[in-house]
Amino acid sequence: MERSLSMELVRVTEAAALASARWMGRGKKDEADGAATSAMRDVFDTVPMKGTVVIGEGEMDEAPMLYIGEKLGTGYGPRVDVAVDPVEGTNIVASGGWNALAVLGIADHGNLLNAPDMYMEKIAVGPEAVGLIDIRASVLDNLKAVAKAKNKDMEDVVATVLNRDRHGHIIQQIREAGARIKLIDDGDVAGAINTAFDFTGVDILFGTGGAPEGVLSAIALKCMGGEIQGRLVPQNDAEAERCIKMGIDVTKVLLMEDLVKGDDAIFAATGITDGEMLKGVQYKGNVATTHSIVMRAKSGTLRFIEGQHSLNKKPNLVIK
Repeated sequence: MERSLSMELVRVTEAAALASARWMGRGKKDEADGAATSAMRDVFDTVPMKGTVVIGEGEMDEAPMLYIGEKLGTGYGPRVDVAVDPVEGTNIVASGGWNALAVLGIADHGNLLNAPDMYMEKIAVGPEAVGLIDIRASVLDNLKAVAKAKNKDMEDVVATVLNRDRHGHIIQQIREAGARIKLIDDGDVAGAINTAFDFTGVDILFGTGGAPEGVLSAIALKCMGGEIQGRLVPQNDAEAERCIKMGIDVTKVLLMEDLVKGDDAIFAATGITDGEMLKGVQYKGNVATTHSIVMRAKSGTLRFIEGQHSLNKKPNLVIK
C-alpha cells in the first residue's frame, strides 16, 4: 500500500465526523449515521485506491449504507480491503455521550477477516501485555497477567467492559479480583484502542460486542503492537449456518493473524464526541476543529492530527 493513503484516509474520517457531529445530543441516531455515511462515501470517491468493503453496515440491498462488497476509491491504485464504521457509537452521538468515533481500516486485498455481523467475545490489551492473555483463561488469570506485565498492583488495574446485562458475571469477577472497572455504554472499538495508551487509564478490555468492530479494533492494535483475541458467538442456528458457509469455525479462537493478515494495515479515526483518546468536533462560526489519529502497521508510525476546516470553502466537506 502507498504510505500517502494514511493522510487520504484521515480526510474520510474527518468528513464523517464533521457531518455526524451536527446531530450530537439531538436523539436522532439514524440521521447522524446517514450523514456520516454520505460524507464518507463522497470523500472515498477521491481516494486513489481500488477498495472493496469487507466490513460495512449492511448487505448490498440495504443502500445507502456502506455495504459489504461496495467498491470505493477512484479505481486506480492499490487493491485493498476496507473495514468501515461511519459512526462507531450511534447511540452515543444521539445522547451526546462519550467516545463516538468515525473509524475505518484498510489492508491489502484478502488480508481482513470478512467477519459476519454477529457477536464476538473479545479480550484486548496494549503492547506491554502482548502474548500474556488468553481468552480461554479466567478473568482473574488475565487480570493477573496484565498486572504483572504493567508492574501494577491488582487494585490499580482498570478493565473496561460494555455495560450490558450479559456481562454481569465478568463485572463480578473483576470486582472480586480487586481490580477497577470503567463501564462503557457503547463503542468497544474505542475501548479496545484505549488499552494501548497509558493516558487513557485503561489496561484491558473484556466482553462480547460486534464481530465487525472486533476486526476494526484488531487493525488498530496491529498498528500499535497490541493484541486482541476473539471468539464468535452465534445467537441462533441461522448465524451458525452463516459461519459455516463463510468457512469460519465458531469454536476457534481468532488471533491477530486471523483477523488481520500480513505486515501492513492502516487505521484512521476521528472523534465525533469527546473521549479519552480524541476530542470531539468543535464548531465556532464557519470553522470546525477535528481531532484524529492515523497509524500504519508496516512503519509503526502513529500520528495525532488536529484539523481546522473552513466550512465556507468546503461546505460539502470535500474538494475534488
